[in-house]
Amino acid sequence: MVNFIKYKLIYIIISTLVLGSGFYSMYRWGFRWSIEFTGGSTLNYQVKNPSQLKIDKVKDVFKQEGLTADVMFKNNFLTITTKPLKEADIKKLTAKLQTQQKKVGLKLVKWDVVGPVLGKETMKKTIVASLLAIIGILLYMTFAFKNFFFALSAVLAMIHDFFVLIGAYSILGHFFGAQLDTLFVTAVLTTMSFSVHDTIVVFDKIREYRGMGKEEIEYYANKALTETMVRSVNNSMTIVFMLLSLLLLGGSTIRFFAAALLIGTITGTYSSPFVATPILVFLTKKFSKH
Repeated sequence: MVNFIKYKLIYIIISTLVLGSGFYSMYRWGFRWSIEFTGGSTLNYQVKNPSQLKIDKVKDVFKQEGLTADVMFKNNFLTITTKPLKEADIKKLTAKLQTQQKKVGLKLVKWDVVGPVLGKETMKKTIVASLLAIIGILLYMTFAFKNFFFALSAVLAMIHDFFVLIGAYSILGHFFGAQLDTLFVTAVLTTMSFSVHDTIVVFDKIREYRGMGKEEIEYYANKALTETMVRSVNNSMTIVFMLLSLLLLGGSTIRFFAAALLIGTITGTYSSPFVATPILVFLTKKFSKH
């Protein structure tokens, strides 16, 4: 039997470093919000001669119309995000860009417009869905394990995973242009469920062993982790390999979604034995009489 709980200080240091990096990124750089949340227009242009493209001149066209534009160029596609525009305004701006950038060869291939009201509604629903998930999990685990400490430990570990994921996504947004969109919300909710699912396996073993003896909680925690660790890692690796394939070979539309799920899978696998279980041990020893 491996004494995993003995190294809890190492787990605290790892989590602190990872969370600290994420919080710094969120404070320093924030997020790149998609128009699904903020509202606005996204214009996608195909570029025939990328070497002739000048981003500053593209922004100048929008400034002349009193607009602020977020411009990103990748894989011969120019993506411009600005405030909500009418179809006539989009055609006017496109004509100006094509005239200004004749040598570039711009072709409008796609445009989307989302109003600010819909963006606020999406944000509201996202927050409500996350809170309902947390409350539901807390109530269910309290009822299933008949012990509030089990539920609280699982939820705290899930919150840990949540902040790791959004912090990592802030870093991805700053360095690679990842935007927070509805696919990211899906990845967050999936990560939360995966984190609790893995934790329940470990906690169920701890509860089973506690009902069979009178040892300290650390003994049962280490025994449960020793028996479930290999199974948890093997289960997670099958998901990791699939997500790596999507990340490396998938299209640009799902690449960051796959990256978010990959981060969530890894941190969920880590948090069950190294965050949730040490928290359960601490709470049980500190506040429980049994």
